[in-house]
Amino acid sequence: MIEIEDEGAIRTLRLARPPVNALNRELLVRLDAAIAQAPLAGARGLILTGANGRFCAGLDVQELLTLDEAGLGEFLATFFGCLTRLAKSPIPVIAAINGHSPAGGAVLALFCDRRVMAAGEYRIGLNEVQVGLYPGATIHAVLARIVGGRVAADILPAGLLLEAREALSVGFVDELVPHADVESHARAWLTRILALPPEAYALTRQLVRADLIALMEQHGLAELKHAARQWRSPETLATLRALVARLARR
Repeated sequence: MIEIEDEGAIRTLRLARPPVNALNRELLVRLDAAIAQAPLAGARGLILTGANGRFCAGLDVQELLTLDEAGLGEFLATFFGCLTRLAKSPIPVIAAINGHSPAGGAVLALFCDRRVMAAGEYRIGLNEVQVGLYPGATIHAVLARIVGGRVAADILPAGLLLEAREALSVGFVDELVPHADVESHARAWLTRILALPPEAYALTRQLVRADLIALMEQHGLAELKHAARQWRSPETLATLRALVARLARR
């Protein structure tokens, strides 16, 4: 489910769950463990990307529909635990977004230090509202941290998916490159970062990410019960089932 590749001090984690690297609970557990293991194995920088030319289609909707409220709460706790692991990573993490990145895929990218995306018709965004899901206060705050409150207020309630150029223009991603070059550009950025004086860099990185860590510690888990109840609402279940039916007809 996760391909691991080391090149010097940089480790690449590739989500590998065909066809679209959707995040089920098993993949989230493995991703959490892989992020934790990387610095212990000597990695000083981490690339998060997807295998087979795809990034991540977000949470596995089909799995979500099989869960009762308790099971959904456990699923979301696993997801938030993985996000917290990213927030607290002692080494820099760059998202190499090599394909569409809706919903949970975009959330993973927002928790990284930097985002480089493939140019073209690929889209990224938090489209939860379009599929009947409430994104929650934590995800809103993380989005606003990156793009600013005004842009977040525009795109989050509408559940907008942004084309790559739009995402760059509002600061959702930091760089656009040809699809074939996404990983190499991510590696080049990490190489430049790792050439900096390590102690000064690490302390400064802790400073600029302290708000993200505090957000997860203070508010992240507190909203899980509310989200689990809301995601089991009749409107949400009907919208998700309609989405699954449309995908099955393709």
